[in-house]
Amino acid sequence: MQPRTPVDLIVDARWIIPVEPAREVLHGHSVVVREGRVHALLPSRDAHERFAAAREVALRQHALIPGLVNLHTHAAMTLMRGLADDLPLMDWLKNHIWPAETRHVNPEFVFDGTRLACGEMLRGGITCFNDMYFFPEAAVQAALAAGMRAAIGMIVVDFPTPYAADPDDYLNKGLALRDQHRDHPLLKFCMAPHAPYTVSDKTFGKVLTYAEQLEVPVHIHLHETTDELRESVERFGVRPLARLHALGMLGPNLIAVHMVHLTQDEVELVATQRCAIAHCPSSNLKLASGIEPPVALLSEGIPVGLGTDGAASNNRLDLFEEMRLAALLAKVATGRPETLPAYQALEMATLNGARALGWDSEIGSLVPGKAADMVAVDLSSLEVSPVYDPVSHLTYAASRRDVTHVWVAGRPVVEDGDLLTLDAGELVGRAGQWRDRIQSADAS
Repeated sequence: MQPRTPVDLIVDARWIIPVEPAREVLHGHSVVVREGRVHALLPSRDAHERFAAAREVALRQHALIPGLVNLHTHAAMTLMRGLADDLPLMDWLKNHIWPAETRHVNPEFVFDGTRLACGEMLRGGITCFNDMYFFPEAAVQAALAAGMRAAIGMIVVDFPTPYAADPDDYLNKGLALRDQHRDHPLLKFCMAPHAPYTVSDKTFGKVLTYAEQLEVPVHIHLHETTDELRESVERFGVRPLARLHALGMLGPNLIAVHMVHLTQDEVELVATQRCAIAHCPSSNLKLASGIEPPVALLSEGIPVGLGTDGAASNNRLDLFEEMRLAALLAKVATGRPETLPAYQALEMATLNGARALGWDSEIGSLVPGKAADMVAVDLSSLEVSPVYDPVSHLTYAASRRDVTHVWVAGRPVVEDGDLLTLDAGELVGRAGQWRDRIQSADAS
């Protein structure tokens, strides 16, 4: 008998849904992890005959899936959850969010808010998030403390904030942070111009230059509301997408967030330029921005991932909810129930997000050689019984509360629903202190 090969971890699951190949469901298989990576994917009996693991985890009623990728969020804004609800976007921003940020946002706020967000996301199966916010160095510290994978936005706007004085100050601080952490395996960086209505042509030119030199994505809000489109036509004579196209901003490295209002010509332009899209259905609905046409985008071969946006406009960092909403809204929009099936919604929440970030060689699917970012979802409860199709259940029946185990690069970060890298009680306590501080300042 051949000696068994030593490995770090074997996870047995009733179902493994690797996402690649599409639609595949493996029954009674195991993932073998070695040095933080998927070493093998094979029937459980073979796995235990061939490998000797330092740890074995048996999940007999679970689906094992790749870690979910939250393609757009403002993690620190979790501390503003529920602060200003039921308002239009620009009223919400100009009269509530931006003033609160001016008064309260500092490195401590961003660190505490991002840790709170990381705790929520990890317990909901999100192992990677694409962030855009001020004081990104504090977001880096929080993500690494959580043991979470993050794409950090080097944010820039054309007006001063407590974080930076002018566009060059934003860019210099972001680039210095990126240089400091550029080789960390859990981090990537994106240029993050906030939106066409907050960034000038001159600043966009600098962003494009740096993005091309550094080969990093550009992460931007785009075509979110009809007001944005109207104001762009009034100021620049063209819609925002046409303006960015003229500036040379469109291309495979662009992650366009929202993209709710698109003509067919604009869909074709995005497809031709091979841009990626972050679809945020809950936020778009809550702010009454509209419904993005993901089916038209997907049919053109455009990678469409899913984002939660910030908890101030959602109010949840829950990609199970976004999968369900994306699928249901697509069916209503097209009048065809077969539109955006469950397996495609799961692809949007995993592999498509990884592709948009240029991280698909590392994450987004359970394939030998990739990082072992994995999520176990318990499908044994009353609320999800019986199970005919586990992929369908992940989109339409299961919730983030069914997540029991999460690994990032093979490291356990959630076990039996409990956070291993963060103290949930301490996070809640800090959130309460920030609430009291914000309410007290706003009342004075």
